[in-house]
Amino acid sequence: MRHFPGDHLKAIRLHGYGGIDQLRYEETEDPQLTSPVHVLVKLKAASVNELDVAIRRGRSRAPRGFPHVLGSDASGTIVAVGSEVRGVKPGDDVCLYPATSCGVCDACRDEQEHMCGERTLLGEVEAGTYAEYISLPARNCYPIPVGMSFEEAAALPVAYTSAWRMLIGDAELRPGEWVVVKSLRPGVTAAALEIAVSVGARVIVTSSSEEALARAARLGARYGIDERAADFVREIRDLTRKHGADVLVDCAGGEGWCKNLSALARGGRLVAYGPAVANPAQTDLRRIFWNHLKVLGSTLGTRADFGKVLNYAAGARARPLIDEVIPLKDAARAHERMESGKGLGKIVLSMESS
Repeated sequence: MRHFPGDHLKAIRLHGYGGIDQLRYEETEDPQLTSPVHVLVKLKAASVNELDVAIRRGRSRAPRGFPHVLGSDASGTIVAVGSEVRGVKPGDDVCLYPATSCGVCDACRDEQEHMCGERTLLGEVEAGTYAEYISLPARNCYPIPVGMSFEEAAALPVAYTSAWRMLIGDAELRPGEWVVVKSLRPGVTAAALEIAVSVGARVIVTSSSEEALARAARLGARYGIDERAADFVREIRDLTRKHGADVLVDCAGGEGWCKNLSALARGGRLVAYGPAVANPAQTDLRRIFWNHLKVLGSTLGTRADFGKVLNYAAGARARPLIDEVIPLKDAARAHERMESGKGLGKIVLSMESS
């Protein structure tokens, strides 16, 4: 165990399940290298995900105990490395792949670690990125694309890697196809909109927020559907001239699930990610086999997917959509903003302004 000397450091620590009052900005233990294959990263920015809110509310995997540091996404600068670390060094600016896995199961050996039964994200069980420093495996550190800020890099890992996996890896999206992104919100669905537009797909979004629909249009969506009033299936059929959606992304679940199948084109792909509503959904199996449909479950992508996201961001000079940058000490306000459903981009916490 190697200790990294310094002043007492600050973090946002969750003291129990509940509201934003459970998030407190306070001193925490000095950072330590706990393994010879770990690095110590001085964090510059972290972004907020819906998972963070779910953990705080007691609706996701439980942390080891309280107080607990949330956060899966981050970027920063390596300041120390373990004795067996190769390929990265102090002074490197890095973006963090947020998942760890067992490393020995069939999925891990096949480099499909997103399917590992023991996979966890930073901030779920172990301490996360709402802090000034973090110790983690060196293999989770990737160079930040040239010209990208720490805040932009911190917005990429969970949302954009998940969206990439859904659209490119699982649904095998092709240019010119019709894509429907349901219940547009900050995070994965907003990232899916950006990626789909960038590969030349024709995108339709749905939302109950007029602000979100207007923002989506500026980002390249062909059409927007107001979820509160429209006949979803009829709207999709009309807008695509009866063709239907080639790919439909649903991160909400619930009663509207069965309508998704009716909105798909023949050979269409329905991708489900992190449903917000856990109640059972009815499925019309006859429609699936008659129309050659595919129903795909998707979670955070692999390290290879993350590398592709970074290459895409560098090559296309694409930048993640950021809603607001908030000082780390004001993380409670960031959670409040996330739960309001306002905005569309990622909410980023800055350590530099705390």
